[in-house]
Amino acid sequence: MSAVSTIEWTEEFARAVRRLIDVSVDDYYNPYRTFEWPETITPDGLWMSRELLSVYGTAAEQELSHEQLVELSRWESVNLYSLIAHGIRELLIEVMRRIHTPGYEIPTPYFHHFIGEENEHMWFFAEFCLRYAGRIYPDRRMVFPTDERAPEMNNFIVFSQILIFEQIGDYFNAHMAADAKLPETVRAVNRIHHRDESRHIAFGGKLVKALFEEVRRTHSAEEVEEVGQYLRGYIDLIIQMLYSRDAYQDAGIANPTRFRAAVMADPARAAINARIIERTNNFYRRIGLFH
Repeated sequence: MSAVSTIEWTEEFARAVRRLIDVSVDDYYNPYRTFEWPETITPDGLWMSRELLSVYGTAAEQELSHEQLVELSRWESVNLYSLIAHGIRELLIEVMRRIHTPGYEIPTPYFHHFIGEENEHMWFFAEFCLRYAGRIYPDRRMVFPTDERAPEMNNFIVFSQILIFEQIGDYFNAHMAADAKLPETVRAVNRIHHRDESRHIAFGGKLVKALFEEVRRTHSAEEVEEVGQYLRGYIDLIIQMLYSRDAYQDAGIANPTRFRAAVMADPARAAINARIIERTNNFYRRIGLFH
């Protein structure tokens, strides 16, 4: 089945697209000239806010020295930025499949800005990893749906996954952009990404809401519930990716697989994970998918 959309876009949606295009044009910057890349980043300070580390609040955190926490923050930054870079590549593929296709005439002009900005985000997060860690972590593929479902359901899932991915990433970006204790280079990449993602998330929310209304018109309550379960699973997958065995291993933590399992099972993490995904859950409750 094709990805053709049959949705009838509202004038409100069209106006929002035009406003976002104007802001994108006004806020445009050249990322290749924007960043100052120092030779090194302060080796004895955290590269990620302590409260964002995967061990925060756990019994395991108390067992790590300051030096170990600093090293872990380095590699958890690499994990986060690698996830963002790989995730951007996958979402760009999906948007490119829909740009200038029947049904997407209204959002297509903004897709051009979205694609350009996301390509630049992918570049500067990858550049950070390569400059300061020497590598990007392997791709933990974020699987997008196949064409087994109806086109309108596939479209809703694809743009939901993009929105979910952006909202969770932005939780980290916004926090680190405002954390004066972090190195300026770390704050800068997070600050600029957060600024752009604010537009993308606003657009994504309106797009996903419109696509969901189409899904509800054309599918049974059981099918809608099934897609809700699918997206809850996707949210869980993103959270699990934040607990990186690779990062624990590179930080010098003994038995990283066992360590990961212990950290994820620590009761303190449930409330923290809930805060990370609160914005996403609230959005899907508002549009009527989650209950």
